[in-house]
Amino acid sequence: MQVQSSDGVTVAVHDLGGDGPPLIICHATGFCGGAYGPLAEHLAGERHVWALDFRGHGDSTFPDGERYDWDGAADDLQAVLAELTDEPIDSIGHSMGGAALMLVEARQPGTLRSAYLYEPIVVPTVRPELAVQNPMADAARRRRAEFPSKADALWRYATKTPLGVLNAASLAAYVEHGFEDLPDGTARLKLPPAHEAAVFEATGKATLETLASIDTPVAVAIGIVEEMRPAAWGPAIAEALVNGRLLTFPTLGHFGPLEDPAAVGASVVDWLSQR
Repeated sequence: MQVQSSDGVTVAVHDLGGDGPPLIICHATGFCGGAYGPLAEHLAGERHVWALDFRGHGDSTFPDGERYDWDGAADDLQAVLAELTDEPIDSIGHSMGGAALMLVEARQPGTLRSAYLYEPIVVPTVRPELAVQNPMADAARRRRAEFPSKADALWRYATKTPLGVLNAASLAAYVEHGFEDLPDGTARLKLPPAHEAAVFEATGKATLETLASIDTPVAVAIGIVEEMRPAAWGPAIAEALVNGRLLTFPTLGHFGPLEDPAAVGASVVDWLSQR
């Protein structure tokens, strides 16, 4: 399905299958909805799973003026949810995707029935200096954009950090949906490195203040806690929510839903069963 958003963006929405009420998966920066197919398999008995590609990612188009501020991501998600259902919807958000869910719920309370967030990028306070010097943006700019083939990209990612920690099926799904085949047989990232960097540097990030009015049941799942990493913010995020609950995965990192989709999927199913 394709949905029109702001800034001339056409958002791609993927049907990942399953039976039951709808559930939306919102991906992390640099990934795409199709990468979460292995996670969706563990939810298929409980929910009909959908996933979107945020602007510039996957099969969605680039925004006019390269507008990657986080309100734009919220626009994309809000447009998709309006097409999917008229009822409050269950949701999963990973990293940026979790923040987008919170921004939408703050805009329009009651949009979400529940939210399961894995290490959402909800910062304690806005830090303008990070828009100028952001290590994640610098790393994104250094990413290799083209490979001799998708198979070559898969092999290289599997043998190197940081993506080498991904579950084999998740990594294969990311390469399949996150790359395009070029006429000469080579493969190229659908999200150019400069555009990924722009997402990391974007303004409008969700803060703890964003959460103050949200009373939707929200699970905040975190992996290994390291200083100045998203997991370290998890307890404060759960505390800031009216109806938040902290969950921990002590053996997983920031890519948790893609590292161990079975464990995260089981946790999501348990969370949904309590709603």
